[in-house]
Amino acid sequence: MTHYRLFRRAALAGALALPILTTGCGLFSQPASQSIDPPQNSTENVSTNVDPGQATAQGDQSQMTLYLRDRNGLLAPVTVMAALGQDEKPGQKALEMMVDGGAYASEIPDGFQAVLPKGTTVKQLTISPDTKTAVVDFSKQFADYNAADERKIVEAVTWTLTGLPDVRNVKIWMEGQALAEMPVDGMPIDNNLTRAVGINLEAVDGVEYSQSTPVTIYFSALTPDNVPYYVPVTRLVNRSNNRAKTAIEQLISGPINDLPLKAVMTPDVVVKDVTKKNDVVTVNLQDDSYQAGQQEPAEMLDAIVLALTENTGLSKVQIKLNGKTDFVDTNNQSYSKPVSRPEHVNAFKS
Repeated sequence: MTHYRLFRRAALAGALALPILTTGCGLFSQPASQSIDPPQNSTENVSTNVDPGQATAQGDQSQMTLYLRDRNGLLAPVTVMAALGQDEKPGQKALEMMVDGGAYASEIPDGFQAVLPKGTTVKQLTISPDTKTAVVDFSKQFADYNAADERKIVEAVTWTLTGLPDVRNVKIWMEGQALAEMPVDGMPIDNNLTRAVGINLEAVDGVEYSQSTPVTIYFSALTPDNVPYYVPVTRLVNRSNNRAKTAIEQLISGPINDLPLKAVMTPDVVVKDVTKKNDVVTVNLQDDSYQAGQQEPAEMLDAIVLALTENTGLSKVQIKLNGKTDFVDTNNQSYSKPVSRPEHVNAFKS
């Protein structure tokens, strides 16, 4: 093994003690209903493995994922615990926590900022399980924002609500009226909003937007306390007939555009193929530096699972390394069988 490969493994496994961690024996090994200790307003990251997007209730507390702006201006999922009042729904509470300077400002972890305009109230949130559509009605203060923030607001609302178990589509209203476009810069929102709107959009050099394929991948950034967390990025790339394979190739290629993000994989890993069958997507990676019995970086494997489930909509991922599955990660998690996407990402606790 070359010195470079030894170094990169040490860096990935040690320096990046990344954002999806769990109690017990590992990220993917706990029962689907098991939850974690409530995270507080600080910078140690935890997560748990349950059905994707579900808000997890613990007594009168609910664990929910909000999309907030980090200090680099990027949106990132942040999992918080919040008490629910009588008849209060997790989705509405999540949006209320996303109001800048609102009643829940003290619950926002250091280094993150709520994105909804100050004074905004959630007049009503209605979810239709049949159509998997959430309709949120904001107060008039929702229109009080800078034009440069418009897309971030749409992305944050859409990705927060589509994280709920019965929501795939979002409609935004204001003062009882459906909005055909955003009120400041006119971004069209007359069609249902889905995660296809993307998040933290970027494009590779030379790509033609009309001939592009969007892939959402995950890199890491650091809080003011130097704690790493995941940041999703939707990257426009040249059109591909295997979006899942392209996503992992882009994950390997790393961050672009001088963003303050760090790679979670290194360029010596090769994607042999990505296939789908039933509810499982299988990726076969070639890593010539891998030695039998060696632990692979958990943060790299977690990022692969997040990217593949995000880009395929499938619920489980089988990772093969050099054609085999008899390996474990740095959390001693076995990958001999398909693993599920974690629900909660970037949950900070003291």
